[in-house]
Order: sequence, then C-alpha cells, then structure tokens
Amino acid sequence: MYKVHLRRAVPSQYQVRLILNAASSTDDDSYDVVIIGSGIAGLSCGSLLATAGRKVLVLESHYEMGGCAHEYAVNMKGQTIPSAALLNNPTTPVFKFEAGPSLYAGMSPDRSPNPLKHIYQMIGEEPTWITYDRWGAFLPEAPDGYELSIGADNFLKILDRYGGPTAKSDWETLAAQVRPMAKTIMCLPSTAIRGDWGILLTLAAKYPKSFFDVIFEAENIVKPFNLDDYGVKDKFLRNYLDLIAFLLQGLPADQTLTAVMAYMVEDFYREGAVLDYPKGGSKGLIDALARGVTKHEGCDVQISSSVEEVLVEDGKAVGVKLAKSGRIIRAKQAVVSNADLKMTYDLVKTSHEGLDEERQRLLGAGINKKGVPLCKSFMHVHAGIKADLIPDDAPAQWTVVKDWNLGIDAPGNVIVVSCPSKLDPSLAPPGYHVIHAYGAGNEPYEAWEHFEDLDAKGRASSKKYQEFKKERAQPIWDAIAKRAPLVVLGVAEVEQIGTPLTHGRFLKRHRGNYGLAIAAGDSKFKFPEVTTPLPGYYRCGDSTTSGIGVPAVASSGAQCANALLSVWEQLELNKKIKM
Repeated sequence: MYKVHLRRAVPSQYQVRLILNAASSTDDDSYDVVIIGSGIAGLSCGSLLATAGRKVLVLESHYEMGGCAHEYAVNMKGQTIPSAALLNNPTTPVFKFEAGPSLYAGMSPDRSPNPLKHIYQMIGEEPTWITYDRWGAFLPEAPDGYELSIGADNFLKILDRYGGPTAKSDWETLAAQVRPMAKTIMCLPSTAIRGDWGILLTLAAKYPKSFFDVIFEAENIVKPFNLDDYGVKDKFLRNYLDLIAFLLQGLPADQTLTAVMAYMVEDFYREGAVLDYPKGGSKGLIDALARGVTKHEGCDVQISSSVEEVLVEDGKAVGVKLAKSGRIIRAKQAVVSNADLKMTYDLVKTSHEGLDEERQRLLGAGINKKGVPLCKSFMHVHAGIKADLIPDDAPAQWTVVKDWNLGIDAPGNVIVVSCPSKLDPSLAPPGYHVIHAYGAGNEPYEAWEHFEDLDAKGRASSKKYQEFKKERAQPIWDAIAKRAPLVVLGVAEVEQIGTPLTHGRFLKRHRGNYGLAIAAGDSKFKFPEVTTPLPGYYRCGDSTTSGIGVPAVASSGAQCANALLSVWEQLELNKKIKM
C-alpha cells in the first residue's frame, strides 16, 4: 500500500513523497481536525480550516482523491494507472476518466454566487477554467436533437420551436415572479452561513438588505416549487424544468426548494452566460482544493488510508483508527465525516445515546420502519475511442431523454453524455477522445441486489453479471450514438461499464446511492446539519444541509468549517469572497 503525502506546493506542481508501509509512519499522529474522505465537501472544509491556521489531515480510502468527483487514468491496454505512478512516467499515454460531475457553471467569472468559487477565493487556489457555451439535447419533441448556446434568448428559441402556444409567455411570467427572489438569494453567500448567533455578523451585518429580504421571503423560499402557483401550463416547459431540477439535485421540480429553482431560472439570464470546465478534468478541480490543504505546514492529504473507526472517549469523538495498519490518529478539535449517511454512523462503534437515536430515526429500525429515502444509483460508460469516430462539430456535452411519460427518473430514460477531451485534449492520448456517459441517478439498486455476494473477481468472471451490465448499459450506448453514430459497444480502444455495485465499492456509497431523496416540504425528514449529536463529530457532503450537487456539497463543506471556526476567523476568510 502507498501512502501519499502532498506537501507544500511548488509552482503549479505537488512535491510528492511516497512512503511504503503506512504502519511504520513516524509522523506526528495528532491534528486539530481529521477529515474522513476527500470529496469536494471534505476538501472544501479542510482547505478552509488549514487556511485559517488549523492543522488538518484529510484521509482518503481510495488511491485517488476526489470521492464522487475523482478522476482515474487507464492505459491503452485497459489497465488502471494510479496518479502517483504516473508521476514517475508522465508521458505514458492514458485516458483520463471522470467518475462524477462533468457540467459546471459560475466558475470562470471573477464575481459569482457559486459556493465552490467562493472557496477557491478564500483558499487562494483555483484550477484554470475552460469556457464554452454550446450543448446539445435529444428530447421526445426533438428526436433529431438541437444544439444551441446557453442563455435566456436561446432558451426562448427552444420554447418557440418545441413548446406549445403558451410556452414563452409561461416562462416569462415565471421568470418575472422568481427572478427578484433569486437576486436576493444570490447576494448572500451560502459559504458564510453559521448555525449560531455569529450569522448576525457573517450575513446580517455584511449583507443587511439581502439578509432581511430573505427573512421576509423565507416562507416562499423554503417551500416546494409548485409550477401551478407560477402559472406554468405548457407541458414541454414543465417537463424541461423537471429535467433541469433532476440533473441539478436528483429530484423533479415539485420536490425541489423554490430557492433552488429560482436560482436556476436566474442563471439563464446571467450576462455572458457560459459553461465552465476545469483544465485537467475533475482532477484539476480536486487538486486545487487539495493544494489549499497541503500548502500549509503540518497539513496533509493521505490516500489509500481507509478509516475503520471513529474513536470516542468520555462521550466525545477524539480521533480515528485506520483499517489496515491499526494506526491511531488523534483529533484535538474534531473528526469530520465526508462519507455518506450510513457510513458516517457505521464508523462510530461506541454507543452514544444522541447519535444512536438519530441513526435509528434516519436509517430506520424495527419492523416496517423505513429510514430516509435514498436517490437511485448510476450506470456509467467510460470509453476511450479514436477521435475520428466523433464528428468534429459534435458538442462536448449532450443530454438524451427518451420519453417524458416514463418519469424523469425511470431507468435509462435520461442520459448525459460528456466528451471532455473536446475541451481539454490532454485528457486523451493524441488522436483519441474520452467519453463519460451515465444514467443520471435513475438506476435502481434493487436490480443488482442478487449480485451483492460476488466480490470483484467473481463479478469479472460471472457471465450473467457481465451480460446484465451490457443490457443495462445499452441505453447509454444508444444515447452516445445519437450524436456519434459510429460509437457503439465494441468499437472503443478501452471501454468500462460502471454499475450501482461499482458505486458502492469505489465510492463507499450505501446501495450505490446518489444522495438523500428528501423532497422539499417533507414533514418527516430534514437534511442533517453539519453538527451531530456526538460532541467532536461533524459531517459534510451530499448527506447534509443542501443535498446533492457540486455547489451544494461545497457549501456544506464551508458550513462545516464555519462550525469549527470562530466568527472572527470566518470573517477574515469571507473578506476574500467576491459577489
């Protein structure tokens, strides 16, 4: 096993030290904060704390950083090559595949409401952004597809072409009602939110008008988004808004907060609207966050370091125990979990009344007692293909919807296709492209339960499993072929199919889940806060606060850091935010 210490950054590079056998480490095994998981939320939290002067250790069980946003490299023979190994031979031709997000916006402008942008500003690190403004879609009303630049004017063209007679007026009426609300919300950085009285200084004092406007509008902002309330009758527009909501947060529009939908509508009207992509792929995004940790003396990100247990003494979380080495690492102030909801609980082996009660309430216990609902999982296709198989004029992103009537979350019904090497050729060897296409949170885990008992080798050798993978992935290949008809199963130099079991194994997601499916207005369940009932134990990620999506998890990481910082420390960081 390798342990990678990522120390103080030198210009645009890491100075990397590989140490064999983590059990023999002579490092000081005491930190202010130990963070379990290097997803966007965990690294956001860790980088802010490190910037504020905390001694931080981020532990990642995988050999790549990033959690659901990690990137991995595969050579021309289909063999996975860890990033640490590529450092010794950086000219090795590899395909760089993204495990998760591929669509980003609000990152390249200097002033933006995007929480991840704010974190980059506060930590003084950021990837290089590549901008583009064209994406494609194949919808039931547009089976041959369309490609347009983003923005309100072009969206009106889509409504004019595919919507009914009231589509444009419905949209304009909706926009007129929610845009003032959105502008108010977007003037308040979610990265400045605290769970104590300090919010009066971090938000109310700094942004008084917007803060009190939000308080005044609170009832409308937090209620479920109801299209009927806003006079949206056109069927195409209703379906389209459901699609956007589902792609953003895994739920249809009527189960999404009005605040989120208002933000989305306002985004159509953003001046000079573009889509953003980090140079180097999602690894570029993650590396920038990691630099925000490792450039500070005494702070580390360690990969291949799986945590077995959160240590509890006298009713408080005080550290962690690593799985393979048994190494004990102490945390003076806090342990933070960037794991999913179930793993966050499972890591605590010691009984604690408050945490146990919350665990039973959210996960369910006893006969017929159901826990918090989970979003479905994913099917993925990663392919490395010859460049001439994709038309030169194809966009870098396109989305395919087969049938609105099936439901937005029906298996294989909504597919997102990304060809990021169109934007950044360094993601593929010369003369090749990479494709990452996936069913957007619409694959039921139940379809895969009967393969749970097979380990990785068993799945690889199981003809039944391999055939089932191909069957479930066929809608993804069909979606790819909509714009690149020569790209079909079997033509790629390298092709991989990921399943909910893959999600569970590599991302440590219970039942391969995409996140918590807590609908806006749900009276039974609320998203857990960044604090837990166990003193010294905190959490961040898609199982907390804002839920699913890159902006949401970045925000949760910042709010978790805020809970561990004084108001004055937070205000010093927040000075760097540009709104």
